[in-house]
Amino acid sequence: MSHQARLVGAWKLVEFEFRKTDGTVVHPFGEKARGCIIYTDRGEYSAQLMRRGRPHLAAGDQLKGTPAEVAANFEGCISYFGRYEVEESEGVIVHHVEASLFPNMEGTRQRRFFELKGDELVLRTPPTRLRGEKAVGVLVWRRLI
Repeated sequence: MSHQARLVGAWKLVEFEFRKTDGTVVHPFGEKARGCIIYTDRGEYSAQLMRRGRPHLAAGDQLKGTPAEVAANFEGCISYFGRYEVEESEGVIVHHVEASLFPNMEGTRQRRFFELKGDELVLRTPPTRLRGEKAVGVLVWRRLI
């Protein structure tokens, strides 16, 4: 079975961290971030990651949050979707980002090195900047379906 066929399904986030070159580990959405990524057999994906405990908006209306409420929620969440392809020989999944909560990602190709171990999927980013320092993002997912 191809790696692409093995990716198809829904995956629940188990761990999300960035590892800096000095060995420091950072959890950008907290140590117990939540998330889900879905890969279809037609080459589409959707991913959401969120910090637990994001504040409710006092107005009870998504379009009427205070600047502080909106900032706290935006900084604790990422959501994006589009098409994906698997580069089997390189062990890479490429997410072609169609739309994202972070608009700078739109139209980009996000490369993720992957490992499949039973019902676990590990995605690693290439070295990237995190708060001005180089780091590698590591996301561990467990198969739901």
